[in-house]
Formats: sequence, structure tokens, C-alpha cells
Amino acid sequence: MIVILEKDVKGVGKAGEVVKVNDGYARNMLIPRGIAKEATDGNIRSLEKQKAIQEEQRQKDLAEAKQLAERISALNVGIVTKSGEGGRLFGSITSKDIADALMQQHKINIDKRKIVLESPIKQIGEYELDIKIYPEVTAKIKVTVSL
Repeated sequence: MIVILEKDVKGVGKAGEVVKVNDGYARNMLIPRGIAKEATDGNIRSLEKQKAIQEEQRQKDLAEAKQLAERISALNVGIVTKSGEGGRLFGSITSKDIADALMQQHKINIDKRKIVLESPIKQIGEYELDIKIYPEVTAKIKVTVSL
């Protein structure tokens, strides 16, 4: 029997795929539990429409992410903090501090988990960091840490 999977099934396929399974497995396991539905002409057309809508939305999101990346790449975020001798900071600057400064200074809301920071910043200076905006889109931002 050919079915359209509604959810991922280990060893069978991922959600949205059209797969062939044994008749008994489909009738007794997949269809009653809502994991799959029979692959009729109407269901296949509906699946194709959903995929087209999702692809269109993905393209729109990608274009917006590229615009945001261009905007962010032109920015410089300044963070003022206290430091001790030799430019060493009291504490450190984390990705949360950078995200907060970006929101306050430029009104751009970026999730702190998207800022790539190998280790917290502990010295005064200028740093160039990556921000992963979308899976294929990365922006570079300059962060200046000063007194």
C-alpha cells in the first residue's frame, strides 16, 4: 500500500514522503494512529500544494534573512564596561550582552544563541563575530569593547 507519512517513522521515511509499506502495517498501525494517510490522488495534490506553499515561505524567509544580514554587517556595536589593569575586564562580555546591546543601539532583535562566540570576551578591543541568521545566511558584526 502506498501512503503519505504525516510524521517521521524510523526505518520507513520522514513526514511528507510518499512511501510503499505492507498493507497490514498501513491498515493496523500507521493509518489508525494518524501517522500516515492513504495516498489517493486528492491527498497527493494536497501534499504538493503544501510543499509549494512551504517552499514559497522558505524563499521569502531567506530573502528577509539576506536583507537583515546586509543591514547587520554594516553595524558596529559598542559595549562600555569596567576594566582593570592591562585592559582585562571585570567579568566578561557574553553573547547575551551583545544581543542586548544590538537591541538597545540598533533596535534589531537577535537571539543570543545565533551569535557565534567561542568564548566570552575578556579583553578591551574590537572583535568581529558571526551571527547565524538563517541556515545558509551568516552576517559579520563588529563589536567594540571599551572603558
